[in-house]
Amino acid sequence: MSCGRSVAASFAVALGLLAVAAMPAAAETVVKIGLINSYTGFVAQAGDQAQKAIDLYLKEHEKDLPPDVKIEILRRDDTANPEVGKRLAQELITREHVQLLTGVILSPVAAAIAPLTAEAKVPLLISIAAGGSAIPRISPYVARVSFTLWQQGYPIGKWAAEQGWKTAFTAVSDFIPGHDSELSFTKGFTDAGGTIVGAVRMPPQNPDFVPFVQRVRDAHPDVVFIWVPSVQATALMKAVRDLGLREAGIHITSAQDLLPDEQLPAIGDIGLDLITSGMYSTAAERPANAAFLAAWQRAYGDTAIPDFLSVNAWDGMVAIFDLVKATKGKFTADEAMNFLKGWKNPDSPRGPITIDPETRDIVQNVYIRRLEKVEGKLANIEIATIPQVKDPWKELNPAK
Repeated sequence: MSCGRSVAASFAVALGLLAVAAMPAAAETVVKIGLINSYTGFVAQAGDQAQKAIDLYLKEHEKDLPPDVKIEILRRDDTANPEVGKRLAQELITREHVQLLTGVILSPVAAAIAPLTAEAKVPLLISIAAGGSAIPRISPYVARVSFTLWQQGYPIGKWAAEQGWKTAFTAVSDFIPGHDSELSFTKGFTDAGGTIVGAVRMPPQNPDFVPFVQRVRDAHPDVVFIWVPSVQATALMKAVRDLGLREAGIHITSAQDLLPDEQLPAIGDIGLDLITSGMYSTAAERPANAAFLAAWQRAYGDTAIPDFLSVNAWDGMVAIFDLVKATKGKFTADEAMNFLKGWKNPDSPRGPITIDPETRDIVQNVYIRRLEKVEGKLANIEIATIPQVKDPWKELNPAK
């Protein structure tokens, strides 16, 4: 009898195991994210800075996702071309059925993509650059965690006038962010009593800066505001050095793109004591920045220096992970936008940040920085903080 019971029990256990094996495994939720970046083209260096941060964040935090939730990043190269970016976004939406788009360096690319997000109801989180102020107004499905040029140009314009400098010249790249930086500096400088005595716009790709810098030297303003994409900063500063602009008594100021952290060794001492406005510096003494730099050092050692683009991309991943964790990876476009509107990160390497629920644009500290030499290395040292700056353009031009 006992043998019979044992056989019956074993048979029952075997049936139970077969039943368990036959049960379908818990379905894995895969969140598909379309990442549009510039891996080739004239801002490819910036694309690499951002991609390193995205890869690092995934390596450090993929374990933090909810059980059975996975993020799949579909990388696409817009080649710094708006038409290519638009086509890639369309393919990611219609063929790959991504739940969210992110990335984007160039404002013209973001402006080309934005209408598609409204048509398809797929959110775009601008997380690298694309600092043109008007972009979120193109579509209600666009939010930004990077910056706007108005956030930096307007404060530094006011600061320049407060130094007692009466006349200014602007020299900027001839596309959306250059136009925004020119207008914002001009507004800040003239509002504070200064006068613009000249302006020039330079080709955004492969420019010869010497003729433009010569025009600045000939005009001899008290100060020149220069904006070029960060990837061109070293070439521009070499033209400044070669034409002796500073020796001629002309002050120079800009937004953060003129003195990006990763190019400071190449720019050299010609940039010493220059004042710029920006939202990040590797020299910032904040616990979150120390943690970010430690992770970066572990991953890349001395082969790469992070900059503001790296931190923007990092924060973009923080926002995406927060969304996925809050929803367990299941969200509609409207639910994603409602989450992003008002999203906050009090511990970004750049300081506390939030997305304005009304404008869907970033609110963040803007720092006035002086380029100094610290322990033999150049560093953008924060000398003043303008706390929690909204986009001034939207404040000056309310939506109708």
